[in-house]
Amino acid sequence: MADRTSLSHGADIALARSWWGWGDPGQALPDAECAELAALVPGAAGTAQPIPSIASLELPPVRVSAPRTLAHLVSGDPADRAGHTYGKAFRDVVRALHGDLAAAPDLVAFPREERDVVDLLDWAAASDVAVIPYGAGSSVVGGVEYRAKTHSGVLSMDLSGMGRVLEIDRVSRSARIQAGALGPCLEAQLRPHGLTLRHFPQSFAFSTLGGWLATRAGGHYATLHTHIDDLTAALRVVTPAGVSESLRLPGSGAGPSPDRLFLGSEGTLGIITEAWMRLQDRPVHKASASVVFDRFPAAVDAVRAIAQSGLYPANCRLLDPGEAALSGVAGGGRSVLVLGVESAHHPVDGRLAELVALARDHGGSPVGGSTAAGDSAVGDSAAEAWRSAFLRMPYIRDGLARMSVISETFETACTWDRFPELYEAVHRDVGAAVRAATGAEALINCRFTHVYPDGPAPYFTVIAPGRRGSEVAMWDAIKAAAMHTLGEHRATVTHHHAVGRDHRPGYDRQRPEPFALALRAAKQALDPAGILNPGVLFDAAG
Repeated sequence: MADRTSLSHGADIALARSWWGWGDPGQALPDAECAELAALVPGAAGTAQPIPSIASLELPPVRVSAPRTLAHLVSGDPADRAGHTYGKAFRDVVRALHGDLAAAPDLVAFPREERDVVDLLDWAAASDVAVIPYGAGSSVVGGVEYRAKTHSGVLSMDLSGMGRVLEIDRVSRSARIQAGALGPCLEAQLRPHGLTLRHFPQSFAFSTLGGWLATRAGGHYATLHTHIDDLTAALRVVTPAGVSESLRLPGSGAGPSPDRLFLGSEGTLGIITEAWMRLQDRPVHKASASVVFDRFPAAVDAVRAIAQSGLYPANCRLLDPGEAALSGVAGGGRSVLVLGVESAHHPVDGRLAELVALARDHGGSPVGGSTAAGDSAVGDSAAEAWRSAFLRMPYIRDGLARMSVISETFETACTWDRFPELYEAVHRDVGAAVRAATGAEALINCRFTHVYPDGPAPYFTVIAPGRRGSEVAMWDAIKAAAMHTLGEHRATVTHHHAVGRDHRPGYDRQRPEPFALALRAAKQALDPAGILNPGVLFDAAG
């Protein structure tokens, strides 16, 4: 078929990746900028924590060796081991800065094809070696850190060498893609065909398709197709018990979905190697505007009306007064709603006007807007300011961590009727936990990342001065308080960051016990040796 293409090569996009912190090491904040940021947090440390060199790290000795037939796929190099020890949560960054690499894997594997994954799993199962699936290491929930301490060795399996778009079905608008494809690499291979996956998480440049699937990641778009689940047509997964491949269909009512078993399984049931993904035509028409509100509750009501209107904006970010000020978007106690719409086929000016009118009906004041055609279109200044701050935030978090400033983010979702009480409870209860842990007042901000007809997905940021050497303990106490507050108000423990190990206590309370029994049974059937990412989601024995 002329509109179905098999591809034999990938897009080679070089990825410079920090071993200790977020993203591109060239984008890390210099010492002087770290100090400038910390000056805005009363009580923060006066000097930046030095970044250790790889040569100075004391890594635990390697306990296992791969057989000769697999040696070409495996590395014990200190840089590889250090870079695959942790994800990118605050507690991960702080431990790396202090040179604490006690959890380093013994070996790092770089499979190039599915057969390599099968062979590596066979060896690991026979040798009692735990296997931690690894995409690009952007987990912020302890998803790639081995904590079990019960296996003979630990292998981090890095799928980034399997990053090709293998096949494109233009007629059905879908593609078969290897799980190790980084966001930019994936989109570069789709762009010549006029297609896009249209999934852009904040970690886009430093995360992979397999990671998105395994964690049920949320993308940048605020409504309609918000999670990677919505874009998944079929999965191919390697388990120690065999290879699972689902049938690509537009929809099916044939029993429980096999894909749903592995979406969000975080590598504890199998390793995703390929997926058929639903694509979209690349957008041509774009428009954006921002609306300012004097009262945050009125802004929340406006967003609810928009979410229930059926207009489905691509962007619908509500920033509370603290978040708007921190991002440099607005001050004076005002909240800001950033709206955006796009289409591959039709002008969107009218839809944007309807959205702005809904916001105005709830007391909002539009402050600008723009429309444009083409991929390079930009929105109004507020939207651009927010986008720049959004992409810079992880580097700022790392800079604050070097100054021993506690910076925690947690995201959730709840129904609209529960949100006002949840918002107040977070400020009250998490604020009290910060005072107890640090002796200081916290800056607590909130924004909506995604909105649904029945509720929002609030994303909270907590910033407070910490004590050097005690940052992890303080973070843990604040995290525990946040998880407790979410549970008390029947909000999810995570909307799009996944469970990992850091969210396990909250997930254990949220998950129905019969479902936990089913997950453990699936683990026993698919991974009888218990080697795959032990400790995420559940403990196999109960």
